[in-house]
Amino acid sequence: MRIIGLAGWSGSGKTTLITKVLPRLIARGHNVSTLKHAHHGFDLDKPGKDSFMHRASGATEVIISSERRWAVLHELRGEAEWDLPALLSKASPVDLVLVEGFKRDPFPKLEIYRAENGKPLLHNEDPHIVAVATDSTIETKLPVVDLNDIEAVADVLLKYAVPLSNAMKHKS
Repeated sequence: MRIIGLAGWSGSGKTTLITKVLPRLIARGHNVSTLKHAHHGFDLDKPGKDSFMHRASGATEVIISSERRWAVLHELRGEAEWDLPALLSKASPVDLVLVEGFKRDPFPKLEIYRAENGKPLLHNEDPHIVAVATDSTIETKLPVVDLNDIEAVADVLLKYAVPLSNAMKHKS
């Protein structure tokens, strides 16, 4: 199991890029999972549904299952937010995990950069960024790939992904 992240400012197109590159990676024969950090609380179940009522009544975990999917909702109930290694330990084995968020964690990342956002490049401050995908021309010593060349983006993700066992050791 290998890991690589996608880092970028809000509005840079991280989620859009993931939705475009996932089918390409899968077509190449890779099993891929994603891990997305949410900055705010979120709900996967809806008020009025049984799973919501179980959770709201105090269950630490609610497991929802059907013939098409299953999910586990785990309430922290005042515990600290889980870190990336703890979350990844719960993931099913796959070839590749694409991580969106956790930008402060020490694992390799592809920076998604759009000049139109008016934000600075991240790789100047993050030594774990290994390449940049952009729709503009930039000056950097890192490898640069066209943000719209999805095959090239897939190549970069596969090239720089590291084994999960090494991911948290990838420090500057």
